[in-house]
Amino acid sequence: MYLEIITPEKIIYKGEIDEIVVNTADGEIAVLPHHVNLFTKVMPGEVTLKVDGKEQYLAITGGFLEVSKNKATILADYAVHAEEIDVEKALEAQKRAEELLKKKKEGLTELDFASAQGELRRAILELHVASRRRHHNRPLN
Repeated sequence: MYLEIITPEKIIYKGEIDEIVVNTADGEIAVLPHHVNLFTKVMPGEVTLKVDGKEQYLAITGGFLEVSKNKATILADYAVHAEEIDVEKALEAQKRAEELLKKKKEGLTELDFASAQGELRRAILELHVASRRRHHNRPLN
């Protein structure tokens, strides 16, 4: 099955896959080749791709999934491969967003508040996916 994951900034992934596991509004689903046509909302969380029997992980903040004619397309607000997550940068973004949110009472505009909330959610998601994947990929002793 062919997959494309597209964000407003760039194409995150495009190529053949064996399976994709994604969180939807109705729960987690796995999409395999020749899946029935589908259009659904993607919820924030982790996306798992199986490519040539190996798993790849992405953090995604939400979007939409369409499956049709053995092709899947995810239009995402934001997505990043787990191995590309910069933990230090995510921690800084989390701290910066938390500080902005504390200033809400000090006259922060609604737009700035919403932006800070989005940045905080994205940072927390990245940290969650990065920590799960680093723990998951740790060599056994």
